Amino acid sequence: MKINYDELDKINKKIKNYPKSSLLIVTKNRPQNLVKSLMDKGYLLFGENKVQEAESKYYNLINYKNLKLHLIGPLQTNKVKTALSLFDTIQTIDRPKLIKVISKQSKLNKNLKTKNYFIQVNIGEESQKSGIVPSETKNLCELALSENLNVTGLMCIPPISHNPSIYFKKMNELRQSIDPTFKISMGMSNDYETALINHSDLIRIGSRIFL
Repeated sequence: MKINYDELDKINKKIKNYPKSSLLIVTKNRPQNLVKSLMDKGYLLFGENKVQEAESKYYNLINYKNLKLHLIGPLQTNKVKTALSLFDTIQTIDRPKLIKVISKQSKLNKNLKTKNYFIQVNIGEESQKSGIVPSETKNLCELALSENLNVTGLMCIPPISHNPSIYFKKMNELRQSIDPTFKISMGMSNDYETALINHSDLIRIGSRIFL
């Protein structure tokens, strides 16, 4: 396994046309030595899907200057304590119970690493996907804020078999209706160019970058 620097350069050139957008490199199932290689090249924004994998891979790297690690996969309540000590941002807040558990842990420990939270939106309202449906997103956001979670954005994964632009536009409308200052995390390897056109703040790319 190695890094596809040619593809990485292409992605970076496209992102330069969108100054407000950033690349989050997804390192799921990638070894730590490749993460270190990317860090040596100046890449410091990474995403992981699983708490346990992130802990084993990043535990001895989390104090690296300017490194930012995001959780972009589902968070089980029994993993909350570990997640809060590891991730700078958790992008997958999707239910009241999770908010309550995070709030409780935050009160027990004031020195947690996690400072920002995104609400995960099931923008296509698909039964098999995690996330809150769009019509309930504002209420979930307000609950999180009432529990002192610093909600700073929204995240989504659009239906794989539909035009993603339709759902990215819905995400922008949702942002405007809740808080226009929110960041939006949307766009992955197969649709990131469409996401950039639709004002994504964070594109999450993994498979294109690794060989």
